[in-house]
Formats: sequence, structure tokens, C-alpha cells
Amino acid sequence: MDSQADLHIRLADVDDDAFILGLVDRFVDGFEVPKLRRKGEYKEGIRRDLARHLSEQPAGTHVFVAENDDGERVGFLHLHTNIDFFSGLPNCHIADLAVAPGHDGHGVGAGLLAYAERWARDHRCRWLGLAVFPGNTRARELYERSGFEVETLRMVKPLR
Repeated sequence: MDSQADLHIRLADVDDDAFILGLVDRFVDGFEVPKLRRKGEYKEGIRRDLARHLSEQPAGTHVFVAENDDGERVGFLHLHTNIDFFSGLPNCHIADLAVAPGHDGHGVGAGLLAYAERWARDHRCRWLGLAVFPGNTRARELYERSGFEVETLRMVKPLR
């Protein structure tokens, strides 16, 4: 797949759960995660949150799967709608976005981002936001090329 035109995005269904949960490692592998926690703790937290959203489908949660022209699942997108803290206006947050192994660099991530932006605009959201680990350079570069900017930095202090 070489363009977003080859990407077909649809709502996820129960048959996609294993595929989606199988991509959790993509969120923390291939770069240094913050040293405040263990990599496994990050993975388990992401897996637990995704599994809950897939099973409970809470209001404001939307999960989409991307397929190529052959019907192969190549990535997924998990959106949340909420109210922006600062403006009080509708907001959309990319909770999770992952590209399946072997499909990096083929426009899947950019296509999912473009879909998220169209979806957020169609749902009259004022902002489209996301969070990314500081060490995930590849993702950060994609987000910056797509027009995302740093707005706030979340900082934590261990209290051991």
C-alpha cells in the first residue's frame, strides 16, 4: 500500500478485538519509554484500557480498523470525544493509533490521522489531541508533519 487512497477505514467489531489487542506492543517497543515505570506496566495499562473500551463501548468511544485493498487489517484508531477543559467546547482525543508490523512507512499512520481529523471536523470538535511518549521519535515526527504541536507537557514525580 502506497497511499491513503488504498486505505479503507471502518468501525471495529468484535472480530477485530484480537487484532487490536495484538498491537499493544507497538505502543512501547522500538524506543526508550520514560524510566519512571517498567515497559511492561505501560503495556498492561494500555491493554487493560483498550480491552475495557472494546468490551464496554462507553459513550464517546469510537474504534476504527484500517484495511488495505486486499482486506488485510493494517492498523487501528481509537478516538474519545470529550469537552475541552480550557474552552468548554467539544474535543476529540486520539487515545490510540497503531500500525500493524510490516506496514510502517506505507501511509497507514498518516491515513489514520487524516481520518481522525475528518471525523473530528464532521463531529464539530474544536481540537484534535493526542499523547505520545517523548522517545517515540517516529510517531512524533508523523504527528508534527500532520500539524500537531505540543500544548502541555505532563510531568510526574515518583513518591516512593
